[in-house]
Amino acid sequence: MRHFDQLLKKAAARKGGLHALEKLLDKPKSRAALRAIPDNRWLSEMTRSIFQAGFVWRVVANKWPDFERVFGDFDLHGVAYLSDEGIAALLNDPSIIRHHKKLRATRDNAIFLLELAKEHGSAAKFIADFPSDAYIDLLDCLKRRASRMGGTSAQYFLRRMGKDSFILSRDVIKALIFESIIERSATSKRDLHAVQTAFNTWCDQGGRSLTEVSRILAMGIDS
Repeated sequence: MRHFDQLLKKAAARKGGLHALEKLLDKPKSRAALRAIPDNRWLSEMTRSIFQAGFVWRVVANKWPDFERVFGDFDLHGVAYLSDEGIAALLNDPSIIRHHKKLRATRDNAIFLLELAKEHGSAAKFIADFPSDAYIDLLDCLKRRASRMGGTSAQYFLRRMGKDSFILSRDVIKALIFESIIERSATSKRDLHAVQTAFNTWCDQGGRSLTEVSRILAMGIDS
């Protein structure tokens, strides 16, 4: 496992220098900014990430205004109390993607976010306050308690919302294997702990966020 400075140097060389690389890096939102996001926006992005999984993202994007409409701007109480008959009716609506299990997951996730709000004041507060150095525990929570939030769906969801995060994309996995952190895709708890430890070390070495280190790893690999 190399020092972060070496990873940064390699990524910068591939992207035309450090100044050019910095322009390509995403930065996570502050805790205060994340807390200010209404819980219905978290449900909206969770749902989008679920529908994008295994589907053409452009099609999902084109249909998203209709998703917002049929789910009432993703009001948590409205979606949580959606009846089975209501979900069945959505399967006849051609303006959205008619996938029964994913539509049911939207209701399940509204219930989950309401539970977080009851436990922590708001779902936004729970996610915003979750420590970056225990990011895999947040992923585990989403996998266990939310619906269809396993794999990279939760990772993309959190990244788009601005939560400090790493995404185990193809290039990041390739980089982690090259650095001898893991031997294959990180799916076991042991591998995920190894990945978290490596990211924590690189964040400390470079004074960077998980989000930045994740992007630097991806951009430093020969695709």
